[in-house]
Amino acid sequence: MKKITLTSNFIVYDSPTELSEEDQQLMNQAVTARKKAYAPYSNFSVGAAVLLDNKEVVLGNNQENAAYPSGLCAERVAIYSSGANYPDATILKIAISASSSTKNVNEPVAPCGACRQTIAEYEIKQEQPISILFMGETGKVIQTDSLENLLPLGFDKSFL
Repeated sequence: MKKITLTSNFIVYDSPTELSEEDQQLMNQAVTARKKAYAPYSNFSVGAAVLLDNKEVVLGNNQENAAYPSGLCAERVAIYSSGANYPDATILKIAISASSSTKNVNEPVAPCGACRQTIAEYEIKQEQPISILFMGETGKVIQTDSLENLLPLGFDKSFL
């Protein structure tokens, strides 16, 4: 038997105002996208803004459907749209903001497991980490320099 220890590194900002100007703008775009989410069932809205190396920003928000699980999360909407419209571009950063119409979301909301797997796929595809910034509606912002901090020991094409 062998014991291993995994370590993840994050930066925690007290508010979006502590972010760099570029990151503040990206987070503001995620907030704007969040406000356009279609979430009539969960009342939980998420927006994502993906910054590409060609300087394009691609937005996404969660899109729900009465036939669960037919909807898609904001992160996957933005990432898949990036891949469809800019297949040769590299994803540099993703900003994510979440809110609820039934309660205050003041803590950072990390991507769900399916979104983590999608981000991992693109990190592997582009052979470059993706910086991820995530927050609730207000309050702290957490930043990580790679999806590997959120999904250690992830599944990838090497297992196939």
